[in-house]
Amino acid sequence: MVNGKSLVLGVVVGSVVGASISLLTAPNSGEEFRGKVKDQSSRLKDLANQLQEDGMRLKEQITKTSREGAALMKDLSQDIKVSVESWKDTIEPHQESLQNHLMQIEDSIKELEEKMNSSSNQTKG
Repeated sequence: MVNGKSLVLGVVVGSVVGASISLLTAPNSGEEFRGKVKDQSSRLKDLANQLQEDGMRLKEQITKTSREGAALMKDLSQDIKVSVESWKDTIEPHQESLQNHLMQIEDSIKELEEKMNSSSNQTKG
């Protein structure tokens, strides 16, 4: 928020200095000068109020957005956790079955290798 305050302060100071220089260097009568100063002061005050209102709205929007984002992230992480647990529960019984099938395939391959080795030894002998 420090940067926001610095920006507002810079705009206000710059406006005051600019208005003062332009009023002091313009060839006007005292009455015209006072009228212009009053007009510039009023515009500057309105600008400062508008900047303050905009800053407050921005702050409220950022707060609201961060709250919504935090709630969304919490919901999302909970959904992911539930999905992972569900996936684990679904996969676990199949995992055991797949491992059993793989062991059967390995056993069948070993039997085939043994048969091939024994038939190749019989043809040599």
